[in-house]
Amino acid sequence: MFLFDKSQKIKGTVVLMPKNVLDANELTAVQNGGLGGVVSGFFDAVADVAGQAVDTATAILARNVSFKLISATSTDANGNGKVGKETYLEKHVPTLPTFGNRRDAFNVHFEWDANFGIPGAFYIRNFMNDEFFLVSVTLEDIPNHATIHFVCNSWVYNFKKYKKDRIFFVNNTYLPSATPPPLVKYRKEELEVLRGDGTGVRMEWERIYDYDVYNDLGNPDSDKTLARPVLGGSSTYPYPRRVRTGRKATKKDPKSEKLAGDIYMPRDEKFGHLKSSDFLTYGLKSLSQQLLPSLENVFDSDLTWNEFDSFEEVRALHEGGIKLPTDALSDFSPLPVFRELFRSDGENALQLPPPHVVRVNKSAWMTDEEFAREMIAGVNPNVIRCLQEFPPKSKLDPTLYGDQTSTLTTQKLEINMGGVTVEEALAAKRLFILDYQDAFIPYLTRINSLPTAKAYATRTILFLKDDGTLKPLAIELSKPHPSGDNLGPVSKVVLPALDGVDSTIWLLAKAHVIVNDSGYHQLISHWLKTHAVIEPFAIATNRNLSVIHPIYKLLYPHYRDTININGLARQNLINASGIIEQSFLPGKYSMEISSIAYKNWIFTDQSLPADLIKRGLATEDPSAPHGLRLLIEDYPYAIWVKEYVSLYYPTDVAIQQDTELQAWWKEAVEKGHADLKDKPWWPKMKTVQELIQSCSTIIWIASALHAAVNFGQYPYGGFILNRPTLSRRFIPEAGTKEYDEMVKSPQTAYLRTITPKREAIIDLTVIEILSRHASDEIYLGERDNPNWTSDSKALEAFKRFGSKLTEIEGKITARNTNSTMKNRYGPVQLPYTLLIPTSEEGLTFRGIPNSVSI
Repeated sequence: MFLFDKSQKIKGTVVLMPKNVLDANELTAVQNGGLGGVVSGFFDAVADVAGQAVDTATAILARNVSFKLISATSTDANGNGKVGKETYLEKHVPTLPTFGNRRDAFNVHFEWDANFGIPGAFYIRNFMNDEFFLVSVTLEDIPNHATIHFVCNSWVYNFKKYKKDRIFFVNNTYLPSATPPPLVKYRKEELEVLRGDGTGVRMEWERIYDYDVYNDLGNPDSDKTLARPVLGGSSTYPYPRRVRTGRKATKKDPKSEKLAGDIYMPRDEKFGHLKSSDFLTYGLKSLSQQLLPSLENVFDSDLTWNEFDSFEEVRALHEGGIKLPTDALSDFSPLPVFRELFRSDGENALQLPPPHVVRVNKSAWMTDEEFAREMIAGVNPNVIRCLQEFPPKSKLDPTLYGDQTSTLTTQKLEINMGGVTVEEALAAKRLFILDYQDAFIPYLTRINSLPTAKAYATRTILFLKDDGTLKPLAIELSKPHPSGDNLGPVSKVVLPALDGVDSTIWLLAKAHVIVNDSGYHQLISHWLKTHAVIEPFAIATNRNLSVIHPIYKLLYPHYRDTININGLARQNLINASGIIEQSFLPGKYSMEISSIAYKNWIFTDQSLPADLIKRGLATEDPSAPHGLRLLIEDYPYAIWVKEYVSLYYPTDVAIQQDTELQAWWKEAVEKGHADLKDKPWWPKMKTVQELIQSCSTIIWIASALHAAVNFGQYPYGGFILNRPTLSRRFIPEAGTKEYDEMVKSPQTAYLRTITPKREAIIDLTVIEILSRHASDEIYLGERDNPNWTSDSKALEAFKRFGSKLTEIEGKITARNTNSTMKNRYGPVQLPYTLLIPTSEEGLTFRGIPNSVSI
């Protein structure tokens, strides 16, 4: 019984952020007019707001935001939670848009009925024309209950935009079966709103999550060469699903979606106020719309400008800039996002930050040891595997591609194995392979028909030395047979060499390996296996798990900004003639190749232990730490989930009886990953262990796996000599003009083979943006609000998880200083820090954000 009068009022504190004039999702002036466009846009926005009034029904009383509490303990005549009397903020919400992320706190007082009970939710109405970001609502001094927190983090538009009033729930955690009866109806209704009805064009203010195929990458109405196949929905091009936008079909291809304006994403998925990725948005759009056409003008006026003439000129990109033709960019006024790239010093100097890989030693990238080390400690460490059989074989259909078995021989390998035989090395698990034969052969004929592409499919064999480092033994370079793919490859083997023309050929062979690796990394290891595969889980979570469901609270931070960055990628990075197609080897076939790779994607293999075991880099050993024994002892790639899940699911029966959980998993598999839904490896979600395994895998992919393959892009790849993205000619044959040039000038031969200047600038500018941490990033072990749950046991478990991460960070730092662990430092003297959990803002080469946020 409540010991207070019905006339008593309960105080609430409402924290919100007004609309931000620099919100990248709202303002496009910066694309069109640089900083002046921002300023102009700001004053235009001020003028617009000044001319607006709040909804006429409330304007007279100066009431612009209202609230109604919903009881979690008392019901109305229909058995639903009682709805309290409407009350209003006691001050106006500022109507002028702001700079930055200013948070304003407002008081609100609720009339309290002693029979109302404890509030578990509230309705909110915004009577203003402008939206605002509702951060939180806190109710204080509630008799017999103290303080109640509502963590909101959502945009609220004018109430007329919604079919049902916006509702927010208390930060308590309930399984569906344990939901307080008065809240059951409201819990179900909110999920229905988030699911929508699957029809219509989605609008800016909506929060509807639905599935669609990747049918918006091409632009056939603009140019037939920009048509691209639909990815998803077929056995030919299977793909994970993305958020449905509902846009109309193109005129020339009814299966493709018309590109019209910004891509819809549920409003709360858009970048926040502070995120420096606001400028990521400007940067990527401006790259496509302004920088690239301007660079093309450079080449039109000076065709020779596109070639680097020496390694020193490449280094000048980071050490002083490159002089641009004086009249080439006369009509190009660089945007603020490129102020570090183009500087007005009278010489149009183009300069990029120095990449980590050459900060200490400028030439160590050329060594065989560093070439091998980056396969396990670089930006793409998830492809190398222990060699199980010799010679290596292929899984490609021999009726289509002939016999793809390797032409490598034991005699060629054993030249550099110090007396160890191939048979002995196989038995001792000392041979490793970086194998791109099957990934590229099916597309190589088409790739090599592109204007400048000349590439091989590569296999690299490496030997594990006694000191724990890897030594490359041979590189096999394969091309399709000129008379047809079905006749098998034309292959040659290149061996290490230190002197003369053979050393140049070896350097070129390594470049071709890295071009394979760069393309595979960007399209498959990075885009497909983190960005693309996570989005369906984000959609399914929002559609099926209530915000008060424990698994929602566990997983939601690991989806932050993913839908936004993926939508932005479809607009500017992976689209037809986008940045990826222009600067990476597969060109127009890039996304098709990632689709073919998705056929072999297995969810349960993505977690770290399973991945290491599958690739033969670890074996199960109960006596070893974490039950694994690593073959390469200091492999620098190696969860509170079990403890958290166990708080809510004491038995397997609890898993099976959770209706929301079962609907979530069923939809994630059958709709989100529909093209692979019949695969037998999907967990059935019938046991606690399956839930722990699945949640752990999702969190691993979204956090540490993405960090490992993303934030080293510029530190390693920012020096284009170290990680070229294009190969433009084959290794020259003796007796040709190119061979004579190679003998005369090895540097020229290398530079004419790899990425030229224009594409290098495009690539480096993009990966420099993508390798940076935002100012508002939230890292593994952190939450954006300390009151994310009211469950004290969950908070204690999360605190222990944070302490464990701090301990891990200390261990990584200690291992990086251990001189016996040579793979962690390498010839370039760059310690492996990518999986250190914390980071500062910027280009740090460390830090694990919670989510695929950039």
